[in-house]
Amino acid sequence: MGKKAKKSNPEKEEITLQKTAKFAVFDAPGISQPEVVSNDEPSSSSANTGNKDKEGLQGRRANASSGPRMDDKTSTLIGGDSFTKRTKDPEWITVRETTYKKVAERRAAELETKKPVPISVTMPDGNVIEKNKEGESFLAWRTSPYHVAATISQGLADSAVVARVTYESYVEDYDLDEDGMTGEDTMLDSAEVDDDETKDAKSILWDMARPLVGKVSKLEFLKFNSDADAKTAFWHSSAHMMGEALEHLYGCRLTIGPPLKGGFYYDSYMGSDALKEDDYAPVEKEVAKIIKAKQKFERLVVTKEEALELFAGNPFKEQIIKTKVPDNSRTTVYKCGDLIDLCRGPHVPHTGRVKAFAATRHSATSWLADTDNDSLQRIYGISFPDKKMLKVWKENQEKAKERDHRKISMQQNLIMFHDLSPGSAFWLPHGARIYNKLISFIKGHYWQRGYDEIITPNIYNLNLWHTSGHAMHYKDCMFCFDVEGQEWAMKPMNCPGHCLMFANSIRSYRDLPLRLADFGVLHRNELSGALSGLTRVRRFQQDDAHIYCRDDQIEEEVVGALNFMKDVYTTFGMTYKLELSTRPKKALGEKELWDRAESALAKAMNQFAGEGGWRENPGDGAFYGPKIDIKVMDAMERVHQCATIQLDFQLPIRFDLKYNTGSKEKGQEFARPVMVHRAMLGSVERMFAVLCEHWGGKWPFWISPRQVMIVPVHADFNDYCEEVRSKIHQAGFYADVDLSKEKFNKKVRTAQVDQYNFQLVVGKTEVENGTVNIRTRDNKVEGEKKIDDLINMLIKLRDEYQ
Repeated sequence: MGKKAKKSNPEKEEITLQKTAKFAVFDAPGISQPEVVSNDEPSSSSANTGNKDKEGLQGRRANASSGPRMDDKTSTLIGGDSFTKRTKDPEWITVRETTYKKVAERRAAELETKKPVPISVTMPDGNVIEKNKEGESFLAWRTSPYHVAATISQGLADSAVVARVTYESYVEDYDLDEDGMTGEDTMLDSAEVDDDETKDAKSILWDMARPLVGKVSKLEFLKFNSDADAKTAFWHSSAHMMGEALEHLYGCRLTIGPPLKGGFYYDSYMGSDALKEDDYAPVEKEVAKIIKAKQKFERLVVTKEEALELFAGNPFKEQIIKTKVPDNSRTTVYKCGDLIDLCRGPHVPHTGRVKAFAATRHSATSWLADTDNDSLQRIYGISFPDKKMLKVWKENQEKAKERDHRKISMQQNLIMFHDLSPGSAFWLPHGARIYNKLISFIKGHYWQRGYDEIITPNIYNLNLWHTSGHAMHYKDCMFCFDVEGQEWAMKPMNCPGHCLMFANSIRSYRDLPLRLADFGVLHRNELSGALSGLTRVRRFQQDDAHIYCRDDQIEEEVVGALNFMKDVYTTFGMTYKLELSTRPKKALGEKELWDRAESALAKAMNQFAGEGGWRENPGDGAFYGPKIDIKVMDAMERVHQCATIQLDFQLPIRFDLKYNTGSKEKGQEFARPVMVHRAMLGSVERMFAVLCEHWGGKWPFWISPRQVMIVPVHADFNDYCEEVRSKIHQAGFYADVDLSKEKFNKKVRTAQVDQYNFQLVVGKTEVENGTVNIRTRDNKVEGEKKIDDLINMLIKLRDEYQ
């Protein structure tokens, strides 16, 4: 039995809950961009959560092929003969299920000792429910969120994927250790990014069928269509179902099967065998059987020894258990059908909740993302609670393929890559036009908004990064090299260099705010397997700026940055949502300073978006300060994290930055500035990719690399066309003349396919009148126009960002 959590008076001491580690959420190229994972586990007010310090995660390189990181870094082949050939329904599945039943009997005996005392449940609207429709009291250890939902509406109970529970207090005989809630999430380190999923410091994601264990101060029912956590749980459950199918069909040795932002995958060991596209249909057919069976998802708490017994013969699960589950502790597994998997959960009530499933693609990967380790087979999938949703998804996937920036960039000759410099784009002439226009667009805003542009070095002595703290957490992502016996590195970000610049002069309070903008080239040592077009690169530029200001200027500067962001994304035709991420558990600095900063950010967001125009993301701020996360939606309603506004208290301390306050009072002569990190585009490379797909390669005129194509109807008019081209070029626009021997209609069509915004047709009449006849790329005939009038029209389109 685990150690009992000390009891506290809930009226005097607020219970602190460790948030359930929701999921190891992964992203993969072609599905979604890297996102952050959470480790939210429940604990009582007096119990230590035992959470692993995740600060080091900031220095890891994101890798879509990552598996769980083990403390033992030894690279060895462990798969051996655990899989020798494809075997349908191998015997070890039955052996494992027999072991499961024995363990389940032990847990059932423990449950019999629990007292089913009455509990109350408070809904989000404040309504308190204590009894079901038959008038029977809700009881701890007996009543589940499903029962509560059914009291309100059977439809609600049947549509909710999972529940989000906020406990006011636990019942006396509930023990966190005994329930497997204080151990580390065995799948957490599968991802290499920070916690981004926190909803509420006390909320826990909970299975709909899992009995409640205390007085609930807030119970929420999460649905697939309206909550990201519900989607993730749904796809996590679907991954288990796909894993069950793989075991049934081939006898694969499963390793990890996490949800993605847009689906899920499962990695399995198949020796020298490999999955192929022909395997998709059998997997889909087997999953269909699993769906029809409506298998219940059962949660079971197991000891470390029991877990090792359950997964005997699977060296990958054994390694996870041995390295991630402490001795004399407990963890959890989930069962659906005859699949038993090491998992924190939560999951859907039963497999019948999944109505549509498809295997989407497969690839090879390596255990622990190390090529010296066993080779694994990965299969991706997608699922939905409605067959129509799968149909729409497939249609959108086809659209996304057509809009893929890699495809469009190749068709339009915008960029290229080369094996001699992987992850670094070569910007071809037409691509460079767009790139430079994006930068000049932001520079125009800088001029209007009081920013000073600066230029800083690309390489620094590593001592700079020791001072900033990046060497400890980020060195693996940096290109380091020796210079005269000392270690140097190419800069992966601009902020430390800007701090040197601030510290170079004696600053007065009158100098603030100081807004320093830098388009310096950055390099990050991303793993080659994680590189993907322009969305994950090694060489890039950011519209990076840092604002040094006084505490009393934070609100004004943040409102200014938000208005800047609004103007940028309105120009792009994109919508956005705002989130305020507040003080995390591992925050550095005084709580009072954090409170003031968060209050200033909240006031700024209220001023900008109005109360209710943004949401709070408690505990998800950076360790150095709170931040505003800006999530923008493109034409396909995909969410992108591009712009950001972050407050930083730590770099000013690390670099001993200060300004003269003007005060004569002893000890008050100097103060530290607050540093605001902000970017509107983020990486110019990534924004190029986002906009390319957002517009589908149909670049608006103001940013288009091909603005005007002049098409003579006969070679006799070529000279006039060249004169027109020269005038348009002198006015600052991109204009070309098609002097080829192709037929007129073919020339026009080619220009439209090449996405020239306008085709200027020139014949005898146009030459005589000093005009051109205008057509758009959508083949709309605008009619005849004088050259000067045309140029004025183009200037208007450019200046109005159309």
